[in-house]
Amino acid sequence: MQEFSFCRNAEGVRGSNLMLTRSLFQRNDGSAHAVGVAPRRGEEALLHQKDERMPDFDPAHDIKIIREPAVYVLGRQTVHDAEIDRFLSDHGVSWQTDTEVAGEHLVETAGRICYMSFAKPRPGGNQTYIGHILQVGHGSVLEHAVWNLLFTGVSRSLTHELIRHRAGFGYSQLSQRYDDESIAEYVEPDCIADDPDLHRLWLDAVADTHKAYLRLTEKLLRVYESEPDKTLRRKLARQAARSVLPNATETKIFVTANARALRHFIELRGNRHAETEIRKLAIAVLKIMQQEAPNLFGDYQLVPLPDGTFEATTEHRKV
Repeated sequence: MQEFSFCRNAEGVRGSNLMLTRSLFQRNDGSAHAVGVAPRRGEEALLHQKDERMPDFDPAHDIKIIREPAVYVLGRQTVHDAEIDRFLSDHGVSWQTDTEVAGEHLVETAGRICYMSFAKPRPGGNQTYIGHILQVGHGSVLEHAVWNLLFTGVSRSLTHELIRHRAGFGYSQLSQRYDDESIAEYVEPDCIADDPDLHRLWLDAVADTHKAYLRLTEKLLRVYESEPDKTLRRKLARQAARSVLPNATETKIFVTANARALRHFIELRGNRHAETEIRKLAIAVLKIMQQEAPNLFGDYQLVPLPDGTFEATTEHRKV
């Protein structure tokens, strides 16, 4: 196999989300071929023709390797205070919580409605109230606290596991049928990235499949050129070409989940026995939720693991 050059940023393999940009198609002698791909007889002209037809595609910069997931909080609840006050007035009681977090407020409201315990609340405020809920396992009221999250920098392999969490979750994921994967991002497992031999083998495979996707898409567009609908023509080509893309292909997924479902996800996927990539995502979600709603997620502790990652533990499991 011929030698190829790889470009790293100053932070090396750990540090930022888009950790590495490799010159996957740049050989040390300056000629352009995919890593580990020797063109067969008769294909040389095809490669040159393809490069001429796609002048904007630069594999040296357009294939990016991702090492860390990103989590965005896109939406959170608000409380209609006037309606809560109207309900309390209609029932001859008054009550006010001490939390400013809507999800925590609604969880406490739902719990107090179960026993109509507004008139004589226990001392300690919302933190003590939710702490008692976690202790006794009254988890149904946690389902009233909801957040809208966006996960990016995750692999299709991860989302295959993520969407198994159905109760309390809603998902909207990037479509490979409509989205053009010609400029692709891939998620590299830590255990592969940290070993030079495994790293090279993985890069070879990614380069091979990426070039195959490009060639298939181009040829399939010609197969469906009689289709008058331009959008449908592209969808037909991409939905077939995507069959060669690996599980490492980066994806984006919009997630809506309630507090109880998020706790279940964190406990299962933030465990040391979970797959590393989804464990890192679960810990990232936990850190954000502890800022968003400390009374609902503050009971979790982060325990360092030998591989440099963490696991989440709590004495209040399966609430």
